[in-house]
Amino acid sequence: MEIDGLRILIDPLWDERASPTSWIGPKRFFPAPLELIDLPAIDAVIVSHDHYDHLGADTVRVLAKLAAVDRAPWIMPLGVGTLLKQLGVPAVRCLELNWMDSAQVGAVQVTALPARHFSGRSLFKRFETLWASFALAGPQHRVYYGADSGEWEGFHEIGERFGPFDLAMLEIGAWDPLWAEIHMGPEGAVRSFHALGGHGLLMPIHWGLFDLALHHWRQPIEKIWKVEGLKLWSPTPGVPSEVTAGEELRSEWWR
Repeated sequence: MEIDGLRILIDPLWDERASPTSWIGPKRFFPAPLELIDLPAIDAVIVSHDHYDHLGADTVRVLAKLAAVDRAPWIMPLGVGTLLKQLGVPAVRCLELNWMDSAQVGAVQVTALPARHFSGRSLFKRFETLWASFALAGPQHRVYYGADSGEWEGFHEIGERFGPFDLAMLEIGAWDPLWAEIHMGPEGAVRSFHALGGHGLLMPIHWGLFDLALHHWRQPIEKIWKVEGLKLWSPTPGVPSEVTAGEELRSEWWR
């Protein structure tokens, strides 16, 4: 994401699988549109939590050595820094935030906010690290990155205190009604968007890359596509796209 003069990398995952191994587990449907070695200079890296579909070990190992990232702070919730340091990120560049803590990156304030989810990279290690959503507030633009979350009553307060947002990035896929406590799905994303204030554009995220649930691959985007009066910003993966106030972008690459 490029916002108010900064380039911020969010939940980087170039790994082929969202899995602890390279030979089994959910495999990505399409390759990353840009090679890691071709990344431009990055001003900050945000990691929302430690799940495999958001934090790729192989990706972090490579990123930690790239000149394009060698001056960027890595911003993450409490506890995630231990893993990143093990993967090669220098300790001096690991900045752990509790909910409601902020970090200043250039002109943009990055605030870690609550989310309704969980953490852990195995069945036997759960809730040992924190998870978070993030508000990015610059002098000209504001973005909410919802990461992984179920619906919860705090969205209204987040919108009031940190909005209005030009762009709200909310998950719509890899969900199931039985998982409503931790994943909101397309209908929940619409309700959460309105709870945030309903300003700006809604960017559907967390769908289409891995098969992590029982629903059909297209189901999340098809459902949210049909909601009337909703302004979506849904670009083709890998195609640079400008967020313009009030202007929808509905790429149909997924068809």
